[in-house]
Amino acid sequence: MPTLQETITTKLIQNLSPEHLVVHNDSSKHAGHSGAGQESHFRIEIKSIQLQGLTRVAAHQRIYQILETEIKNGIHALQIIII
Repeated sequence: MPTLQETITTKLIQNLSPEHLVVHNDSSKHAGHSGAGQESHFRIEIKSIQLQGLTRVAAHQRIYQILETEIKNGIHALQIIII
C-alpha cells in the first residue's frame, strides 16, 4: 500500500503533469501538536503549465480538488508553493 506522500505525488503527476514537483512530509516537525501524525503535514513545491495563468487562490483550489480524498482522510496541514 502506498504512503500518503506517494499518493499525493502520484495524483499531482497524473492530473497536472508538473515540470517540477517535490512533496515533503513535514509531519515529524509537528510531533505533539494537535492533528499531528506520521503523515499529516505536507509541503508541496510545484511548477505546472496547468497552473499558469490561474490566480494563486484558483491554483490552490485546483490542488485541493485533486487531493480532496486525502485532505478529508489524513492531511491535517498542506503548504503549497507554486513556482
